[in-house]
Amino acid sequence: MADPFGIRVLLARPRGFCAGVDRAIAVVEQALGHFGPPVYVRHEIVHNEFVVARLREAGAIFTDDLSIVPEGSVLIFSAHGVAPSVREEASARKLRVVDATCPLVTKIHLEVHKYIGRGYGIFYIGHHGHVETVGTIGEAPERMHLITSISDVLAVPDPPEEKLIYLTQTTLSIDETHAIVEALRRRFPRLEDPPTDDICYATQNRQDAIKVIAPRSQVVLVIGSQTSSNTRSLRNVAEALGTRAYLIGGPDDITREMIAGASTIGVTSGASAPEVMVRGVVDRLHSMGADGVEEVNVRDESVSFVLPRELTSLLANR
Repeated sequence: MADPFGIRVLLARPRGFCAGVDRAIAVVEQALGHFGPPVYVRHEIVHNEFVVARLREAGAIFTDDLSIVPEGSVLIFSAHGVAPSVREEASARKLRVVDATCPLVTKIHLEVHKYIGRGYGIFYIGHHGHVETVGTIGEAPERMHLITSISDVLAVPDPPEEKLIYLTQTTLSIDETHAIVEALRRRFPRLEDPPTDDICYATQNRQDAIKVIAPRSQVVLVIGSQTSSNTRSLRNVAEALGTRAYLIGGPDDITREMIAGASTIGVTSGASAPEVMVRGVVDRLHSMGADGVEEVNVRDESVSFVLPRELTSLLANR
């Protein structure tokens, strides 16, 4: 094994929490602070074990089963969004709902209804079973066709609608999505592009940043959870550039075998991974021989989202 002494660390920027994640976590924290535990959250508020464990310790209860939520309780929808059927169930149980859905996901839900109203058939490019995909498809399941890969493009029946458009999950790999869109265009020449890109600014920025540091690194460490789609996409982007890439939950996951032979290690984190994990990883690399950190700033971010009006209304009427 090569001696790792002298390793340089390239720290990608932007990295970590996006505006939607910041907002969703703040919703749970403020609800706990004002109403006290327990506060119920439909699904994990964001896909990060560290964040979820911290909020669970503070009194948040995460569940996909609304039948366990007592009538009249505060229920928070996660950043990933929900299908109309979930909203109807929450209303039937007289739950006090706070919608922490990322506004960029809400935008896609609204686009579904806009294009359905205009007579379009919709291809939705996303990961099968992902909570964001399930929520979006649930808006109009009879008019939407889920596409997860190029092989799905070849197998999907020709929709009866004359007008076709595609929408996408917000956290996908940009390059993989482009390949699927090109395959859809070849098979369905009448396919139209949406007026704006559905892949969120944070996903795109983090992928752009990893494209800068990966070619300069022998190894890239992507910090986040295996359940996080945008984090897995970051690892895929690095691997596609020929770099050894590992998705790690935190500093304890790093082994000497991972960094063997590397003189430069790139580090980034998914949009739901807290900065404390990044600092822990950098400290761990220092303990393993890294002697310099360079932050590579690809793009500044200044996006922020206001808290949901349901929360401010509940707080005002407490």
